[in-house]
Amino acid sequence: MTKHDHQHDHGAHGHAHGAGNEQAIAIAALLTGAFMFAEVVGGVISGSLALLADAGHMLTDFASLVLAWTGFRLARRPADWKRTYGFDRFSVLAAFVNGLTLFAIAAWICFEAYERLNKPVEVLGGLMLWVALGGLVVNIIAFWILTRGKSDNLNVRAAALHVAGDLLGSIAAIIASLVIIFFGWMPIDPILSVLVALIILRSAWHVVRESGHILLEGAPSGFDRRKVSDVLTSKVPGVLHVNHIHAWSITQERPMVTLEAVVSPDVDIQVAKMAIKAVLHDTFGIAHATVEVDQRHQSRR
Repeated sequence: MTKHDHQHDHGAHGHAHGAGNEQAIAIAALLTGAFMFAEVVGGVISGSLALLADAGHMLTDFASLVLAWTGFRLARRPADWKRTYGFDRFSVLAAFVNGLTLFAIAAWICFEAYERLNKPVEVLGGLMLWVALGGLVVNIIAFWILTRGKSDNLNVRAAALHVAGDLLGSIAAIIASLVIIFFGWMPIDPILSVLVALIILRSAWHVVRESGHILLEGAPSGFDRRKVSDVLTSKVPGVLHVNHIHAWSITQERPMVTLEAVVSPDVDIQVAKMAIKAVLHDTFGIAHATVEVDQRHQSRR
């Protein structure tokens, strides 16, 4: 006898949390987009690569934040016959794209810094300082908005990393402007720009790796299918062995698993199924499980 069952858990708390993330992304996008123009003007007039690099980063941040916001909006749409899991994974795709854009930004900054070191450009330290201070304030506010609530959402994390890169860029621009004002040493501008680029690359790698893992249907974090079989056979009475274990994630918050459990003939299938799901939820954090229980091969060991 074979049975199939699904456990699907999307509570009101999850939807409220998603709405909070969506609002935070929208506010951060408005702040970033509004100040970006000031940095472009300030960077062009002052001749600062650090400001222009930060403005370019803010431009990509703005696009990335809008993409992230769009991801949350799409995720609210119900599943249909073509997309049975809905649109949740669009937010993971947005995080992956955001991570890749960070690589491109870092490469552009390094190239421009190399050009500046070969051909130094006069930088207006005073104007650069005031614009950088304004950018720092805006980035601190945006970063606080994105991180004030604990969130494991990859889309929010990717957006926060973009803003953190901007924040570091503003700090580098402030330091560079002070060095230029007091010492007149122009190479500090491209040098600190490269330092920010390296920090951006490190953050980008983490976002791309995690979002890519989900897109490639990798197992959820902390899930080891070799351990699952041992845990289920030891904790659930009557389970003889577990086969065909497959685990993946729709998003980082929606891990899923399918498996086949072979049980002894005297076991109630529904009771065994509920017990298996309880162990998956409590031990591995899997709230959505498809469990097939089979009594036809009870003689196997």
